[in-house]
Amino acid sequence: MKRLRVLLSRVLVGAALTTMGTLNTASAAEQPIHFADLNWESGSLITDMLRFIVEKGYGLPTDQLPGTTITLEQALAKNDIQVIGEEWAGRSPVWVKAEAAGQVVPLGDIVKGSTEGWWVPEYVVKGDPEKGIKPLAPDLKSVYDLPKYKDVFKDPESPDKGRFLNSPIGWTSEVVNGQKLKAYGLTDTYVNFRSGTGAALDAEISSSIRRGKPVLFYYWSPTPLLGKYKLIKLDEPAYDPEAWKTLSDASNPNPRPTRSMPSKLTIGVSTPFQKQYPQLVSFFSKVDLPIDQLNAQLATMSESHVPPREVTIAYFKAHPEVWKAWLPEDVAGRVSAALN
Repeated sequence: MKRLRVLLSRVLVGAALTTMGTLNTASAAEQPIHFADLNWESGSLITDMLRFIVEKGYGLPTDQLPGTTITLEQALAKNDIQVIGEEWAGRSPVWVKAEAAGQVVPLGDIVKGSTEGWWVPEYVVKGDPEKGIKPLAPDLKSVYDLPKYKDVFKDPESPDKGRFLNSPIGWTSEVVNGQKLKAYGLTDTYVNFRSGTGAALDAEISSSIRRGKPVLFYYWSPTPLLGKYKLIKLDEPAYDPEAWKTLSDASNPNPRPTRSMPSKLTIGVSTPFQKQYPQLVSFFSKVDLPIDQLNAQLATMSESHVPPREVTIAYFKAHPEVWKAWLPEDVAGRVSAALN
């Protein structure tokens, strides 16, 4: 009888442990994967594409958490978020430090042909006879030509200086551009103007171009804006990795001149995520979005004010040959079913 009670006790304990294990697994599965909520168009759209496939193809819940580029990279290093859908890997000190410590991992090369720099509308240099615009800065080719054209790009609040439209505060590029203004000797002739958001930066650039006004600004691709307008990219010194370190460090008092680090767009993930979701790591590593197609989708988002999810579905329906190459056949089948 005693032996029977022991055996029964062991069976009950085993059953309880099995049940607890099942509940814990279910609980873990219900925890959403936290994506960074990126506040620029390409980042927003790419993030939505990834989330759609993770949710519909792999059956895993996701959500988005907002923040600036720097705070989101810090959160990724702590695994407070697990995925940054568009990471310009290797640029910010936060990322470099976290990657060296083994806390974050870049996956893939998701958009080839990306670029960034300082731009002006073509009519500022060449004029536009059809619109009656004469060249205002005919010899403007390089960032070092900018001091003599400060009156062309006059800042309305500081009319003795020109205005340079920088990235919003909190973006890695905002720090770099602020340091470039120092390195190029432009702080006495140009105001470092920071927009509140990426949308505000877009609005000011687009408004100036529609009115045929001169504007000097930082911008990047993939974006709809670079494909929408005729622009000229100003020359900068050749890339110097040692000088780049002084630009990406906001505390460096003596930044040195160099163009930006060559662009590589990746998907940034936390190391715990890499270990927990090998199937998603495989998927992320294969993502490859043709830049011309992506810019076209971004133009639709921008001009028609279409939400990212609507653009994602339309793009996936139109170009299954692109995203199916990233996925196993069964996962692709579930995504196709969700689209239909």
